[in-house]
Amino acid sequence: MDLRSSRIDVSIKGKNGLGFLTSGAIIWLIITIIFFLPINIYEKSIYMLFPTGLMFPLSIVISYIIKADWKLEGNALGPLGLYLNIAQLIYFPILIWAIGKNPEEAVIFFAIITVAHFFPYGWFYDVKCYTIMAPIGSLSIMFVGWFIGVEKLWMVPLSMVLLLSILIIWLFMDYKRKIHRQQ
Repeated sequence: MDLRSSRIDVSIKGKNGLGFLTSGAIIWLIITIIFFLPINIYEKSIYMLFPTGLMFPLSIVISYIIKADWKLEGNALGPLGLYLNIAQLIYFPILIWAIGKNPEEAVIFFAIITVAHFFPYGWFYDVKCYTIMAPIGSLSIMFVGWFIGVEKLWMVPLSMVLLLSILIIWLFMDYKRKIHRQQ
């Protein structure tokens, strides 16, 4: 199996990572709710990290429900997906710094880190959706962050929910197109 065939196999078996993205959309929805709570911004910035602990277990459950193979057994590229995801964690010191130094901007840092880490998945799943949405999402979050005040920070995680929803729909359409080609 050549490299492109391996990538298409990963895309179809893993359903373009839809289980993980759906989990991410749910987590960002929870973060949106946190930013509506009547607590101070520092607490909101700390509490937004709590739902991220749900990411992996929720992704596994959703992957099971939609019958996506998140392990990608039998494909040499399978472990690469894990490495690409773990790479996002390397940026978390920036987020921790933001929480300590400027908690009102921490959610913006977190959103940009999250959406920017999608970029290499465009190559991994052989889809342009990730490659296009990573810079568009990063710039969108940056602009939202510039034009809102502390009282409207809920717009950042809500923007993430919207961006993830668009990406999920786009990736689902790509998955269906690839399935149709195989038949």
